Amino acid sequence: MNPDVVIILTAALVAVAGSLLGVFLVLRRQSMMSDAISHSVLPGIVGAFWISGGSATLPALVGAAMVGLLTVGSVQLLERSGRLKADAAIGVVFPLLFSVGVILVSLYFRDVHLDLDAVLYGEIAYAPLNTLVLGGREVPESLLLMGGLAALNFIFVTALFKELKVSTFDPGLAATLGFVPAALHYALMTLLSFTTVGAFQSVGAVLIVAFVIIPPACAFLLTQRLAVMLWLSAGIGVLASAAGYGLALWLNSSIAGMIATVLGVIFVACVLFSPLQGLVATQQRRSRQRQEFSARLLLTALHEQTLAPTVSELASRLEWTPALVGPALAHALRAGWLVERSGRFELTEQGRLIQHASFRDVS
Repeated sequence: MNPDVVIILTAALVAVAGSLLGVFLVLRRQSMMSDAISHSVLPGIVGAFWISGGSATLPALVGAAMVGLLTVGSVQLLERSGRLKADAAIGVVFPLLFSVGVILVSLYFRDVHLDLDAVLYGEIAYAPLNTLVLGGREVPESLLLMGGLAALNFIFVTALFKELKVSTFDPGLAATLGFVPAALHYALMTLLSFTTVGAFQSVGAVLIVAFVIIPPACAFLLTQRLAVMLWLSAGIGVLASAAGYGLALWLNSSIAGMIATVLGVIFVACVLFSPLQGLVATQQRRSRQRQEFSARLLLTALHEQTLAPTVSELASRLEWTPALVGPALAHALRAGWLVERSGRFELTEQGRLIQHASFRDVS
């Protein structure tokens, strides 16, 4: 298989696997739990490496899942104690577990390839070189592993979509309906642990956190429908994978770093230009609201007026400057509330209805 295709597919599968779970983390305001798990599972990987006597994938996944659940349980225990908030609990637990893993690696595994650079940064360019023989053909291990995890996460989200949706937005209702929110939460975190470890060898802990958080955050800014958010999140991750790899080749830079950079650029674009919550759209919406409010106030200046006023007369009556009258007057004309005749402005029938409604709201 073409190495370029293997690299892009590996990144895309990591993006899909991570973003499917990340949507629910973002909605539950637990995004940093992915960062905590991605770092704190290191002791589990080291322990599995020591027990299995090698870098077998299955023991590493099991060890990571166990430490991932330990991380989640410890954070919740500290949070429920009432002595620490969730963010502080995460800040206590994951550095502790990660530092234990770092110490174990530095003390007992200095001469093997289980090094900190591989765990933190990964090197997706090596994905085509790590292969397994399947059906007489060499198949990249990253595609098999991440493809399996992406399929597993997809099945989990699809099969339990209703339960995840209800427990995410209303845990109390989910418990009443018998959905067991705690079990769903731990299942979600277990899959996140699996996905994190599966992506270590290819993309490292840093990029898996970016894939879990940034695409769902972008989708959250673009839509308010959960199903659409899941598809958008996966699509953004795949797009960033392809674009980031192309730019990395062009600039001769880190592939994982460039993919994360592209994700950051997409997020900034969503923050600025999202039609729902973007800064530009919000500013335009507030500007329109101010203009409409000013236009409604302007209509009150025409109450019981026998002679249609000019711009200066409207400004005098409202005690506004002509610069303030202009935008309000333009809005009223566009809305069909006023008509201009020989430099004077008269109410239309629609304008009279708006004027009466404005007086009724005030009263």
